[in-house]
Amino acid sequence: MAEKTLTNSSLQPFPCNGCGKCCANVHLSDQTRTLDRGDGICRHLDTISRQCQIYEERPDICRVALQFERHYAAQFTWDEFVSLNLAICEQLPDRIKQK
Repeated sequence: MAEKTLTNSSLQPFPCNGCGKCCANVHLSDQTRTLDRGDGICRHLDTISRQCQIYEERPDICRVALQFERHYAAQFTWDEFVSLNLAICEQLPDRIKQK
């Protein structure tokens, strides 16, 4: 699922594939730890669909383009930032148990 809300319309949407791994590892970052439901998984993640239950109202930390513009645009191009994030995504463990 591509990020729907971009603050800079010149950016291409982040190519999220909806795997949910970032949301299943919120315990790994100080910035997302408050979203932890107690087992490292975000309390807003529907683990069956792997979708955010509050996507339209999700916290700013979950908005990739916004984080890029606020904190990383001076260091990286959008394409570099996307590549770095995708590489990190690939390394995250898939902690969502399939039923």
